[in-house]
Amino acid sequence: MLLALTLLILLQLWFAGHVAYWVKFNPSSTAFMRARLEVMREKNLKLPKAPHVQLRHQWVDYERISPHLKRAMIAAEDARFLEHRGFDWDGMQKAWERNRREGAVVAGGSTISQQLAKNLFLPGKRTYWRKAQEALITVMLEAMMSKQRILEIYLNVIEWGDGVFGAEAAARYHYGTTAAGLSPHQAARLAAMTPSPRRYGPGANTVYLNHRTAVIHARSRGVQTP
Repeated sequence: MLLALTLLILLQLWFAGHVAYWVKFNPSSTAFMRARLEVMREKNLKLPKAPHVQLRHQWVDYERISPHLKRAMIAAEDARFLEHRGFDWDGMQKAWERNRREGAVVAGGSTISQQLAKNLFLPGKRTYWRKAQEALITVMLEAMMSKQRILEIYLNVIEWGDGVFGAEAAARYHYGTTAAGLSPHQAARLAAMTPSPRRYGPGANTVYLNHRTAVIHARSRGVQTP
């Protein structure tokens, strides 16, 4: 029992140490990025004369990301981002009620901070242990990082296509522009893709995507950013 408790404490210190380091220094990759790369390479091995697999990813500082994308992502993913301390309890309650009505998990209620915690450290299947660990890491992120830093890392590491990670790679892949050059409509469309990023390639055009883009575009006009 004592050994298990000691190992648990050491694990939390390991997580906290990484979070503290990333307050000033940029993560070169995340656990989710590494997991996706492994899956892509395993698939690639089955193809004759397949090229070497690499992720598309290029870090850009907060100031070099379009304000339209910042507003669109907050509008789409976490409208109370600037107000909460990592957990949107009202949003979680609404998500639970919607899932109960639908009889399936159709809404998550996770904040940007929670999603960042999961992406940085915890790829894989949902378990009670993982959700508890995600909550602890979320507390660490909110305690040690500013909202601007959390959003900066988040926009640089989330997935926007098969092997496409971060705002800069997404802007180039989908629109042939930079993260700084994204228009309001392009930003809203990227935000609309995030729940199922590997479903959409450049030029993707579906009824759902068009509708979701319009909703996010409208909502993002009044959004404040850190």
